[in-house]
Order: sequence, then C-alpha cells, then structure tokens
Amino acid sequence: MNPRSADLIGGFNRGAGEYALARLEFAMRFHERAAPPLLSGLPAAAATSLGERWDAVEAQLSAVLAYLKQVEGACGTDERADPAFRRLRRTVRELDQYARALRWVLAVGDGDAAR
Repeated sequence: MNPRSADLIGGFNRGAGEYALARLEFAMRFHERAAPPLLSGLPAAAATSLGERWDAVEAQLSAVLAYLKQVEGACGTDERADPAFRRLRRTVRELDQYARALRWVLAVGDGDAAR
C-alpha cells in the first residue's frame, strides 16, 4: 500500500473515531431523536481489504449523510447552534471528504491501492 492510500485510510479511521464520539454526544443531548447511524472504520492492513470493505462502509456513510440531511431539515436554529449538532455535522463533512478521496483512489487505481 502506498503512503497516500495509507494516509487516507488513517484519516478516515480517525474521522470514524471522532464520529463515534460525536454520535454519542448528539444522542445523549437529543435523546428524543433516533441516534445517528453506526459507521465502521476501514482495515489499515492491506489495500485488498479496503476494496472488500469499501462498499459496506460507503453504504453506512450514505445512511449517515441522509440522517444528517434529515435532521438539518427538521431542527430549528437553536438546535443547529448546539455544539453537539455542530460537532456531528463537522465530523460527517470531514468523513465525506475522506470518502471522496478514497473513491477517487479506488477509481483511478492509485498504484497498488486499487488492486
């Protein structure tokens, strides 16, 4: 695995850890809402594992993005200003950016990352 792919996977996994904490904080703060969906991390060991797990993780991230969009549309200004909501939104946006980069790496075939 090349260093760029390893950095992207590491960044995504750090983001997934931050999301887990933001998800918990949001669920505790807004207990009347359904909790945000779960999101798995990616295996760091081999690029082949990335290809095998990517579809499942991407589907989970799509559910997270849909949840955030639904919550943004349903909540008021006070809720959007809440630190728990802002942290959740920030971590989801960061994860989406890492996911876009990983999609590009997989599609373009960045060295051995696509194999």
